[in-house]
Amino acid sequence: MSSMDQLQQSAVTAASTNGDTESQPHILRSGQMVIADWGWLTNLIVYLVEEFNFKSIDATQVVNVVNGSINLTPIIGAVLADSFLGSFHVVSISSLLFLLGIIVLTLTATLSYSRPHCETGSSLCHGPSKLHLAVLYSAITLASIGTGVVRFILAALGANQFDNPKDQGSFFKWFIFTIYAVGVVSSTGIVYVEDNISWGLGFGICAAFNFVGLLIFLLGNRFYRHDKPQGSPYTSLARVIVAAIRKRKLLVSSESKYYHREITDGENKDIATMPKRRFSSNQHDSSSSSNNGRHLGSNFEIPDASITIVALISSATFIALLDRFLYPQWKNLTGRLLTPLQKIETGHVFNFLSIVISAVVESKRLKTAHDNHLHSQQSGAVVPMLALWLFPQLIVVGVGEAFYFQGNASLYYQEFPDSMESTATSMISVAIGAFYVSATMVNLIRNVTGWLPDDINEGRLDNVYWTFMMLGLLNFGYSLVCAKF
Repeated sequence: MSSMDQLQQSAVTAASTNGDTESQPHILRSGQMVIADWGWLTNLIVYLVEEFNFKSIDATQVVNVVNGSINLTPIIGAVLADSFLGSFHVVSISSLLFLLGIIVLTLTATLSYSRPHCETGSSLCHGPSKLHLAVLYSAITLASIGTGVVRFILAALGANQFDNPKDQGSFFKWFIFTIYAVGVVSSTGIVYVEDNISWGLGFGICAAFNFVGLLIFLLGNRFYRHDKPQGSPYTSLARVIVAAIRKRKLLVSSESKYYHREITDGENKDIATMPKRRFSSNQHDSSSSSNNGRHLGSNFEIPDASITIVALISSATFIALLDRFLYPQWKNLTGRLLTPLQKIETGHVFNFLSIVISAVVESKRLKTAHDNHLHSQQSGAVVPMLALWLFPQLIVVGVGEAFYFQGNASLYYQEFPDSMESTATSMISVAIGAFYVSATMVNLIRNVTGWLPDDINEGRLDNVYWTFMMLGLLNFGYSLVCAKF
């Protein structure tokens, strides 16, 4: 951690002239601790399948809902932070909720009676009881609320320490980089412990990281700039709507001078220098890697959940490359910076390409499975393909995130009023919350077609990818239309 701390300290100190630089290491360090709790979520599919006897598709659906919840709860947290409690108190309370949830989850992994019984090697394992599910879902719900709220409200609190948009942008960049860097650690170290030592120890490490991060965050309280909540900004929005309805029949002037004014050169410059940040969360279905050979060579095997580190490393690498090399080169060639909308659309293109690559690779995997007659064998037969086949799509996903979320964070934070700073950063989570849409689409496809059986070697996952590719193409076209207005 020491080299990362030094890098963040030097970056923040160099970037900040007006902000409270002493507060930033505390926020970034606590961000490392809290976001490290990804360890519980990254391997959740495997935990549900192995310990609670879920079917792989059902476990994937649960994780899709969890991811959707993680990315929608920040909206509620943002309303509380902007209107009533302030960011500091919301982050503190949410961290406590997460700690409680992860402790309960640890108990489900350590107490044998808290999960369904299954004899080793038996194929007749019983599913979880209602009590088992109630405890499990309660733990997951608390952990999801805490993870989602802290992830985004903490970003707003950090950016609020600065007055200069450029300094705010520098904070966003390193905050996002920290998220991805810690994600790599979570997806390797903690997952290794869960897979090879014990689930209880893995979840316990997550709880310990969160506890230490919370302590560091609270100890830094005296350094933070605390803006008092100004009351609900949504009341003003409601008044505007009510006033518009009441005055809908009033005649308006036909002279446009009352509605428009010219943009000054200074304002143009401000728009051109808007910071370009963003963060994202990409969930790769670990069941795909489970049915591929997870070897990079003859002796090295990748855990199912750790395959996602490829996307995290790709994102972290390209965030640094874009900021240090590509963006400056673009400015030298064109004389202007990429706008937030241009970054968002570029991210759309890369995400679209990743789905196409996924479909092609899945077609290859299915052909290999059929050539080896694995589709007629027992469920879960491993296809003789190296995990390297999954790398291209994950790398492209990472590149797309490096563009897309930076653009989103910049656009929202600069466009929202000061009284809605937490809401601005939490709005990024709404886009990521498409996991709910994903879960709905998977349910629909599963009920209407035979593409998603319990054994994907007998299904047509490639057709599912092509379906999402068409939806992605429509979404990209729609976003281009919206960008013109």
